[in-house]
Amino acid sequence: MHSSIFGFLLLLLLAAAWSDIRSRRIPNILVFPGAVAGVLLHALLPQEMGALGILGSLAGWGTGLVLLLPLYLLRIMGAGDVKLMAMTGAYLGAQETVGALLCVLLAGGVLALVAALLEGKLRLLWRNLNVMLLGALAGGPMMGLPVSGEPGESVTGDAGEFAAESAGSLPYGVAIAAGTMVYLVMAHWG
Repeated sequence: MHSSIFGFLLLLLLAAAWSDIRSRRIPNILVFPGAVAGVLLHALLPQEMGALGILGSLAGWGTGLVLLLPLYLLRIMGAGDVKLMAMTGAYLGAQETVGALLCVLLAGGVLALVAALLEGKLRLLWRNLNVMLLGALAGGPMMGLPVSGEPGESVTGDAGEFAAESAGSLPYGVAIAAGTMVYLVMAHWG
């Protein structure tokens, strides 16, 4: 990866992480021009210098979008996080976006554990994970499982709908920035 591509991506990721920490938002004014800049950098730089070309950059953008879009549709992740991963893909290309996403998901897991530990919600996080895993194994959400309150107490919403107490929200832009940087260091300099 060319140093100008790496440097520009690093600056954008740090700005997005900072914005997400401060306001729990990743502004479109950052990710849309950032994605366009990624495509332009790959279009203008020669491939001998690590550029992907327009199609390679657009494929990375699409990969980042498609891989996180289901999490947005399930309301697990915010739209800004999805757009940030798509922007990151415009710099990395499709194949490296998949590798970076694995590191991002690991970083997100570590971030969730640390946040739950610091906020005293580790037990609630563990219970929610158990309910999700049991639901996935059973082929759907588990109704009436104890997810908050006292052991044995079940929480359901209207019409028996599953409702769990949230363990909190995370500035996932931090996980995207950290995971992407860890991936790049491991893949290119490790």
